[in-house]
Amino acid sequence: MKQFIAFVKKEFYHIFRDRRTMLILLGMPVVEIILFGFAISTEVKNVRLAVLDPSNDVVTRKIIDRLDASEYFTVTTRFHSPQEMETAFRKNKIDMAIVFGERFADGLYTGDARVQLIVDATDPNMSTSQSNYAASIVSSAGQEMLPPNVSVSRLTPDVKLLYNPQMKSAYNFVPGVMGLILMLICAMMTSISIVREKETGTMEVLLVSPVRPLFIVLAKAVPYFVLSFVNLTTILLLSVFVLDVPVVGSLFWLVMVSLLFIFVSLALGLLISSVTSTQVAAMLASGMILMMPTMVLSGMIFPVESMPVILRAISDIIPARWYIQAVRKLMIEGVPVVLVLKEISILLLMAIVLITISIKKFKYRLE
Repeated sequence: MKQFIAFVKKEFYHIFRDRRTMLILLGMPVVEIILFGFAISTEVKNVRLAVLDPSNDVVTRKIIDRLDASEYFTVTTRFHSPQEMETAFRKNKIDMAIVFGERFADGLYTGDARVQLIVDATDPNMSTSQSNYAASIVSSAGQEMLPPNVSVSRLTPDVKLLYNPQMKSAYNFVPGVMGLILMLICAMMTSISIVREKETGTMEVLLVSPVRPLFIVLAKAVPYFVLSFVNLTTILLLSVFVLDVPVVGSLFWLVMVSLLFIFVSLALGLLISSVTSTQVAAMLASGMILMMPTMVLSGMIFPVESMPVILRAISDIIPARWYIQAVRKLMIEGVPVVLVLKEISILLLMAIVLITISIKKFKYRLE
């Protein structure tokens, strides 16, 4: 145990002596979380739409059919009570709901018709686009149902934004930046650290020490685990006190899920180090395998639902996708942990598979 602690201290000394490494590890999260506040508007597709229609008349059916026929929306379910609708939003089964007032058809001819659009606003850019598209379709369909000689005020839906009523872009990008930073720091820096020992020839010196090879690898991963936890704390503090993004759900489970994701990233870094022999190769592999897919396919910038089927299938094997999804649910929506069990189970399975493959490959390379 003393030798293991000595190796951990040695790795910390290596990190603290290199100012560039320290800048990447501790400076990059602060800069990204503050400056990554731009938003990218994306195309609206495959929006899961639910309907609450107590009126159920010819006009509401016409509007619902028009929404379902558009390329933007898919009517997935019909509710009979607001409680059912709220539960569906919390379970992430729907993206938007349309609620009609009673006796809607009669109100349309008198100008008293009421319709409400309820949107999940955790992604403010997508929710704005979705509500605008839906409002346009509802308004035009309502006008078409009026006789030519009837003139009433234009049908304008009321829009209700869930989880992010102020439409702050920080609510969207903070979970994404958390996933990106933790993935890059854990996986990339761990893989480069181990490959550097191979490249400089010091790995052989370490292997002849009394410490088992597995403990040597773990000793190199421990400092990055600790620093990633420091970065997680920094991101959460900046999010709450600088960007005014509250932690609505359980802070304990948010930290637990983050630690699980850090472990997955460390295992991925270990896997990269076992299949590369130079720091340049490790850097390129980390950039190609981790950075670009994490940014493009994890749902950090582009909604997964709007992607083609092939890209959605690829995004299923990206750990950051499930982590970002879990953070949005826990941090922004405030759902209980039972509604995040799917994401936790997938990350746990990924951790077991990656660490098993990594250890086997690493032992094989040592032999």
